[in-house]
Amino acid sequence: MHLTIERLRTLVLATGVLLLAALVTFLVIGKWKHPFNAHDMPKRLGVDIQQEANGFTHAEFRAGKAVYKMTASKVEQLKDGHFRLHKVKIELYGIRGQGVDRIEGNEFDYDQHAGVAQAAGPVEITLTRPADTPAVVSGGARQKALGDMPKSGPIAAAMADAERGVIHIKTSGLTFEQKSGVVRTAAPVEFNMLQGAGSAIGAVVDSQNGTVVLDHAVTMQTHRGAEAVALKAQHAEFNRDDQLCRLNGAEVSFRDGTARAVETAVAFNDDGSAQRLDATKGFALTTASGGRLAAPTASLVFAPQNKPAHGHLEGGVTIDESANGRATHGTAPTAEIEFAAGGLLRSAHMAGGVRMTSDENSPAAHTHRLWVSPAADLAFRNAPHNQLSLASMHGIGGVTVTSETTRNGVTTPARFVADDVTGAFDADSALTAMTGVGRASMQQITQQGAQQTMSGDRLEARFAPAAHADAHNHSAAAQIDSATVIGHVVMVQQPRSGAAQLPLRATAQRAVYEGTGAWLHLTGSPRVDNGGMQISADKLDVSQESGDAFAHGNVKASWLGDNTKGRGQTLGGQGPAHVVSAEAQLHQATGEAIFQGQARLWQQANSIWAPTITLDRTRRVLTARTASASDPVRVVLVSSSVSPRAHAASSAPSVVRLRGGDLRYSDAERKATLLAGAAGVVIAESAGAVTRSSQVDVTLLPAGSHADSGSAQVDRVVARGHVVLESSGRRGWGEQLVYRSDDSSYTLTGTAGAPPRMTDPTRGTVSGEALIFNSRDDSVIVEGSGRATTTGTAAPKRKP
Repeated sequence: MHLTIERLRTLVLATGVLLLAALVTFLVIGKWKHPFNAHDMPKRLGVDIQQEANGFTHAEFRAGKAVYKMTASKVEQLKDGHFRLHKVKIELYGIRGQGVDRIEGNEFDYDQHAGVAQAAGPVEITLTRPADTPAVVSGGARQKALGDMPKSGPIAAAMADAERGVIHIKTSGLTFEQKSGVVRTAAPVEFNMLQGAGSAIGAVVDSQNGTVVLDHAVTMQTHRGAEAVALKAQHAEFNRDDQLCRLNGAEVSFRDGTARAVETAVAFNDDGSAQRLDATKGFALTTASGGRLAAPTASLVFAPQNKPAHGHLEGGVTIDESANGRATHGTAPTAEIEFAAGGLLRSAHMAGGVRMTSDENSPAAHTHRLWVSPAADLAFRNAPHNQLSLASMHGIGGVTVTSETTRNGVTTPARFVADDVTGAFDADSALTAMTGVGRASMQQITQQGAQQTMSGDRLEARFAPAAHADAHNHSAAAQIDSATVIGHVVMVQQPRSGAAQLPLRATAQRAVYEGTGAWLHLTGSPRVDNGGMQISADKLDVSQESGDAFAHGNVKASWLGDNTKGRGQTLGGQGPAHVVSAEAQLHQATGEAIFQGQARLWQQANSIWAPTITLDRTRRVLTARTASASDPVRVVLVSSSVSPRAHAASSAPSVVRLRGGDLRYSDAERKATLLAGAAGVVIAESAGAVTRSSQVDVTLLPAGSHADSGSAQVDRVVARGHVVLESSGRRGWGEQLVYRSDDSSYTLTGTAGAPPRMTDPTRGTVSGEALIFNSRDDSVIVEGSGRATTTGTAAPKRKP
């Protein structure tokens, strides 16, 4: 925000110059009363007055030092104790003989009985600051004070130097009350000096009480460098003893704004420089660029040369700015401000509960932001046109920053929270970066309407310019150009109500967000939990727009299924399924989890190896595929059959092993289909038999229907298309082979034109409508033409 708060210095400088004039005027007039207190004219003029033609010269000394010298060209005694002085010139010398001040008027009237002297016409006063001239009258220089000042030499040089600090004052109707020491005028007062010119209407100087009052319509025009400055005040009072000036209704106008204060007190040092300014009952600074700083009470402490050092504002501080389509409003009970050596504002500390709001409008959107913190530190930088620009804002004690962006009638909120937050701003007061430390979190809404929260020990976010966001039609979330989260990173994404997407939770030690594509990169033991799917890897990439996740390197995943108690249905069994692979993808829209690169999935005793394994969690379908015959899909499934050659007490199930090109398993059907695909053939091994075919269908038993209730077991295996069976030295050919796990039997069938057949090493070739091979006793039943034949074999048996 552009807050030209350094212009506070202008108010003080202008006020200081005005009061310097009033102060010196008071001191001069205070000295001016002494001639009338010391003498009654004309009765006692003869003692101390040298009559020169028709005029006189009078000087007064104290402790050997000149106090004043008064000359008049003519003195007239009037009736009733009145005297008239013509062409009066009074020269007054300061303490230690410093300073030469002059009061000149064509005519003065002195009422001896009333003790009142009044200038009948205009009066001109020439003042010099005491510090500007050395001692001009002291000791042996006493006689020089009585005559004309020398035209050359040290005194003349001193007077030339003093001209730089000369103040010229014009007024009329000046009245001096001898008894009270009060000088007053109701006429306009004009003053002129090197720093500028000013005026007031009415003035009262009380020399006894040490006060100067400028009654009303106080004005001054001065310059700060090449810049014109105008000061106005309704009323001004100055106290000599405490060097304090009070202004009512003060207003300072300059090129870039205006400063106003209802009641102002300015304390001065002995050298006339400002020491402290206190404004009460309302203080406000307004800049031409749209900035405003206001508070009921404000105090400023000044360094040498009237440069502000630091200040305090309280009672409800407000900061406002409006520029470049952005309006900012800030409030806090108190504020401490610090200035650089050049008098420019450098920092401000706001405390007691800080609230900063901003509203930004662009052709495409409207954004509203709110900053809330117990305290905040603002740092400023130099900006063009002698303005200040907010460089950073640092909040402590728990900071919350919220925003709402409305685009096309849709409002998307965002929230940034941390114990300690620092915001960085560009020259146009636009937020460019934000850093949160300690329990930092950021909440926002994605384009799909999902609510997303990201937290960690430290969160650093950089914001894209509004124009850039509009050009890409980004939402409020996309206004973040990049972000980095460090330490105990947690990202949670909840889909909008009624959406098909699954909730997503990610953890890591470090997360880097890039606005282009809205990707979140997780490293440092990253882990994602997405609707019962848990994945860890060397690196995880999460799309904040779609919720999709991509895992890279040493991928490990566990699928718990729909039941949060860990009862999944991945391969028909109960309990979690586990996957390892080189890469993995999670797609929120479809619910698919894709594992690539030597992927292996297992659920208890059942397992799958494949280059690519896809788990469709929405439809509860698993697929696996390969593109090379050298790297086929391999499946291992448990069969419920028991080998007759095993010991009677053994109940260990047998295993079915499959190899092929494309696998599809439907949990709803409890059926797995393996096609030849790129492998060219499907190979199935079970209970001592090996089959080759174009397709194999495996049906699993219902969960819990067998003793081993955790692992799914094979109920039936069906091989189709160009089936070749090898078992116990036999070889069979057909179009379909059915394996039943309950009796460990194989049924081989063919077509009408090509019935099944089997060769036996001992008995030759057997054919029929169906060939049934029983792996328990190695018998073969041939069915066909209404009869069944059982054929034994003497071929050697394979060892189990």
